[in-house]
Amino acid sequence: MDGNGRWAKQRGLPRAAGHQRGVEAVRTATYAARDLGVKMLTLYAFSVENWQRPKTEVGALMGLLELYLKKELAAFVRDGVRLRTIGRTDELPAGVQKHLRMSIEETKHFTDYTLVLALNYGSRTEVVDAAHAYASAVIAGKEKTDDRSWATFNRYLNTSGLPDPDLIIRTSGEQRVSNFLLLQAAYAEFYFTPVLWPDFTKADLAAALADYAKRERRFGLTSDQVRPSANAATR
Repeated sequence: MDGNGRWAKQRGLPRAAGHQRGVEAVRTATYAARDLGVKMLTLYAFSVENWQRPKTEVGALMGLLELYLKKELAAFVRDGVRLRTIGRTDELPAGVQKHLRMSIEETKHFTDYTLVLALNYGSRTEVVDAAHAYASAVIAGKEKTDDRSWATFNRYLNTSGLPDPDLIIRTSGEQRVSNFLLLQAAYAEFYFTPVLWPDFTKADLAAALADYAKRERRFGLTSDQVRPSANAATR
């Protein structure tokens, strides 16, 4: 969700104003995705690298996050939105952790739609943590030393129990993944848009989904294997 700072700068506003408007875009995207048939939406809300930003900005972001969680919980419960997180959330401020635990607990039984917040997340950090946990499990005799399967290692990632992303959208014209779901995105489709995150609307999301729907998902197979009947009909 990129472009909050640029959105504010274009309007002569402080960066905090851009982040505040960005929170409104989070609310828009959350319900737009559900309305458009998406079953799971993951939002990269705060990366491990974001701690390097000015302390005032980080503090403002944490304050907005806590306020967002306080205000949205009732709506999540009302609308059946399950909340999950990925990342080192135990390093977030105590107030944020408290409201995260509360929101996760009160929405854990919903199954139709899931919102995942990536908080203090970085894919490289995730892999390091997963490798450490996996090695510890092997030493403890909980895993076999000769098991080199992705299915086993995947259980130790932050996203354990969640499906891999089908589509990754990057706003604001940037064309990089910025340490986001590097392993999980092995077969994801990518969509880059110049729209700044605070201006991202339901129509923008619908456009991304429409573009995705035109793509052929082969996962290493050939087109003939993926669409045998369609190809046979054209011969």
